[in-house]
Amino acid sequence: MNQPVTPENLGHISVPALQQYLRSAEACGLSREKMLAEAGIPAEVLLDNNSRLPGDVLQRLLSYVLPRCGNPLFGLQTSYYIQPGSYSVVGYIAMTSNTLAEAVSRVPQYEKLVGDMGTSVIEHEPGAIVVRWNCRFSDVQVRRHIIENVLASWTSYSRWMADAQDLSPLAVRFEHEPPADRTLLKQYQQIFRCPVYFNQPMSAIVISPQIFEFPLRQPDVNLRETLEQHAQVSLAALKEKYSLSDQVRSLLRAMLADSSPRKEFVAEQMGMNVRTLHRKLADEETSYQLILDDLRAELARKYLQQSALSVEEIARRLGFTESRSFIRYFKGYTGTTPGEFRQSTREEKTA
Repeated sequence: MNQPVTPENLGHISVPALQQYLRSAEACGLSREKMLAEAGIPAEVLLDNNSRLPGDVLQRLLSYVLPRCGNPLFGLQTSYYIQPGSYSVVGYIAMTSNTLAEAVSRVPQYEKLVGDMGTSVIEHEPGAIVVRWNCRFSDVQVRRHIIENVLASWTSYSRWMADAQDLSPLAVRFEHEPPADRTLLKQYQQIFRCPVYFNQPMSAIVISPQIFEFPLRQPDVNLRETLEQHAQVSLAALKEKYSLSDQVRSLLRAMLADSSPRKEFVAEQMGMNVRTLHRKLADEETSYQLILDDLRAELARKYLQQSALSVEEIARRLGFTESRSFIRYFKGYTGTTPGEFRQSTREEKTA
């Protein structure tokens, strides 16, 4: 039976992170007052750095800014405006770490405090560490600029923390196409100073083990412990603020990046047994399976629309043991096979 398509869950963005986009747009000559009005952002909200706004607010902001700023590299160049405060308390935790490896390892744990519009995953390849970022947004243009903002900002902030402006990744991978104007590619080189690849399966920064162990300039164990205690309190407050189904969905999103989801593990992370998890989700008029199915459908559409991943690889990333199970699931959920869905998407783009 076909399931209704649910509205996209774009997560949330912190006020400091949003400010980075606003400052960059102001540098393009756009009025802050007009931008806030178009995006539906009350000016007083920006006075509280602890506030978070729904991700669709950022989508509305960028939908207004991008056609008007005249800058096809807007997202990339927002990295010029990165500062420790842009990452809220996470930026200061990273800054007081001993090495870049320590700083990066704390990102998946605390990144929700900056925003949960995407999830970070640290992977290992022969001779390299890969820091991958999975973006929730599906609007092609908005998604492109957000991804370029994230990867370029990570690179710029890492150089600042290490006090080493010549520090560069081994490579940068973008899932989207290169800019239509190929002369703009030199701007990517100026920021990343390493090979930059487009049309990749996932967006990521590739780092050498040597750079990963690079010492940072302001390590402070005592201050970092204090900041982490504050961050943990803030995370606990977020868990209370958002529904159990939101928390389960977020955890499943992170789990699907690395392994097949297990309800026993999810329940344990939520501090309850499986029976209690089912009961509390039922109180919210949903279920573990429904949340998992909705999330798999959302991610499957993104993979089929925006990557060249094979059906077999997509099935693996969604926690299916074999591609036949994924094909059967996808057709039951959407009414079309993955191949038919991908073909129709391509036809729409070329129409």
